[in-house]
Amino acid sequence: MALGEKTGEARSGAGTSHKAAATPPKARRNKVKGAYKLLAVDLDGTLLDHNGEPHERDVRAMKALMDRGYAVSIITGRLYSGTRPTAEIVGIKGPVACADGSHVVRVSNDETLVHHGLRGANARKLRDAVVKHELATFLFAEDAIVYDGEGEAYLPYLRTWSADMRRAETVADDKLWRAPSGLTAVVALGPEAAISAAVDEIHRGCKDRAQVTAFPVKRIPGNWGLIARASSGTKGTALEWLAEHHGCTLAETVVVGDWLNDVPMFSVSGRAFAMGQAPDPVKQLATDVLEETSEKGGGIATAIRSCFGVRG
Repeated sequence: MALGEKTGEARSGAGTSHKAAATPPKARRNKVKGAYKLLAVDLDGTLLDHNGEPHERDVRAMKALMDRGYAVSIITGRLYSGTRPTAEIVGIKGPVACADGSHVVRVSNDETLVHHGLRGANARKLRDAVVKHELATFLFAEDAIVYDGEGEAYLPYLRTWSADMRRAETVADDKLWRAPSGLTAVVALGPEAAISAAVDEIHRGCKDRAQVTAFPVKRIPGNWGLIARASSGTKGTALEWLAEHHGCTLAETVVVGDWLNDVPMFSVSGRAFAMGQAPDPVKQLATDVLEETSEKGGGIATAIRSCFGVRG
């Protein structure tokens, strides 16, 4: 969560999957060599540094793993257009999961394979809630982010999420609220009280069709944000889809991440590595906690060496 600097408190709403794994993490660890077939990694705070650049050591290790015939993918909160450049640097041509699992795209031809979108009455209720509480709103649909003058101040924190940023006269009136494929996500920012009220209203209106998380915006004291998406897509459902696509079981998957939105994939993977700077609730749900942080990188390379015996 770039706006929240991936630190501090986050409040999860109905439909979210930020919960403990059914099986204790360490009990899931499979120490049999050759037991893993798929690696999936987060981007911001994991593969990427604070400037959004991938760590060279981790890229080398991921390329070496692919050269050995293993499947490698990305599961990120970014939209596809904000994910594709890193996928190309790593050399991934297969599917990657974006928008926290709401959108799966094949990199080689930009084909959408899975999309969980909010549409119709649920999209209208979401729009009505952010408008009513006068929140600066960013609409994520069709791999673009739409914003208006109220969101200008926040652009430096959102530009990395998508390469297609569109300024509208008023977000509330933009046609992408009616996008045939549905809304990939909505991010809204404002005072904590207004965010809390909007979250409650979205819960009442969309019920279990939407998952909503509220978070503090560390760089702008006093401000909070919310992110809402269809409840049917998480990083956990994305990992499940990727495992089936690559012909392996969830027990044969390895994931690396650093934040609360990574918990759903931590909860279902065979091995889950938390970056060194991850908050304690995330570390508690990992099978392994890395010493490496996103500052200097190398955490993914360590996970690859530990699980696959491959050095970059």
